[in-house]
Amino acid sequence: MPRTLLIPALLDDWFPLLRHAFASREWEPVLLREERGLADRGMRYFHNELCYPVFLVAGQVLAALESGEYDPAECGVLMGQAGDECRGSCGIRLMRKALDKAGYPEVALLSLNVRDIDRDTGLPITLAMIRRALAAAVWGDALAIARNQVRPYEVLPGGAEALWRRWMETLGEDLRRGTGLSRRRILERCREIAASFRRIETAPGDVRRVAVVGEIYTKYCHLGNWNLERYLAAERCEIGVGGLTWYALYYMDTHSLKGPAYQRKLYRFLSEWLGGIQRELLAVLREAGFHTLPPLAEVKRRAEGLAPLNCTVADGWLVTAEAAAWAGLGYRKILCVQPFGCLPGHIFGKGQYAALQRKLPDALLVSVDYDASTGEGTVESRVRMLLDTEL
Repeated sequence: MPRTLLIPALLDDWFPLLRHAFASREWEPVLLREERGLADRGMRYFHNELCYPVFLVAGQVLAALESGEYDPAECGVLMGQAGDECRGSCGIRLMRKALDKAGYPEVALLSLNVRDIDRDTGLPITLAMIRRALAAAVWGDALAIARNQVRPYEVLPGGAEALWRRWMETLGEDLRRGTGLSRRRILERCREIAASFRRIETAPGDVRRVAVVGEIYTKYCHLGNWNLERYLAAERCEIGVGGLTWYALYYMDTHSLKGPAYQRKLYRFLSEWLGGIQRELLAVLREAGFHTLPPLAEVKRRAEGLAPLNCTVADGWLVTAEAAAWAGLGYRKILCVQPFGCLPGHIFGKGQYAALQRKLPDALLVSVDYDASTGEGTVESRVRMLLDTEL
């Protein structure tokens, strides 16, 4: 019997699919859903100079183990590590201390990284895992883009979200079985996804376009951004969020310049494959009437003169490049989100906003910090400042 692999929240629109990439004879992946009191629980075991996502991840793991639902002796925890100048890169070592202190020394910790760090805890990356992960990223992008652009205009509320959930079940079964993962079949599924969302009845309405850029956890995870997507959807906003393939290609682009020769070669090969399928995905979506960010290579070219392209720490130039690209698509209101205490996010992300605002005079950028010590009213007032400002 496989042991239970606990996966803390991170990629809301992709993890329901991506989790199947981590299934094996040894591990059965489970997405954690605990949501209350996470930061306070996590802060019991870490000093307060760490970033907000570390507290949330630790709190979610500890809440799951304390629930009694899982046998600690048969559990492992999967933690992603970028392996660059990020405080979270030492999170797995601090998590080990926290688990031991909390009375769970038997819980295994597995590091998900492609930088060959923490080798004694690294989750082995296999070809089957890579194939499933790439398919999950592409399908997740197609579903998120289609849902976000249909939802504000649907005649019957809830239709786009319900269709998204049905597709998650269908595609999850494909990934679990390991079937339909060829390039041709992946794109066929994308055409089916686009067509199904186009069949939802829509009507014109007074909808505001808002883009969200920033640090990966606060951009993609509802815990990190306090259900920002749900809030914007309730305000009848059409939300633009860069998909996972853009982030993956950015990571390959910036990190292919680092590490041993064999790693750089592998990054370039995967980048060419994923870049090619991304271009085909975008063609499928645009043919169905959806609008998308340009391919990552074009996003990067458009960022020349707007962002320092040699800035590859954390989310680096991607934050500015996505903001500029979204503004070019008519998403003139842009939320720039990051956790308070994220040094790379504040220096290499937030440090670019003022200069970018001057270079994008027709757009409005508003920065929002999320932290356990920040009140909901403070965050909501920042978001409302963006929404209520006339452009």
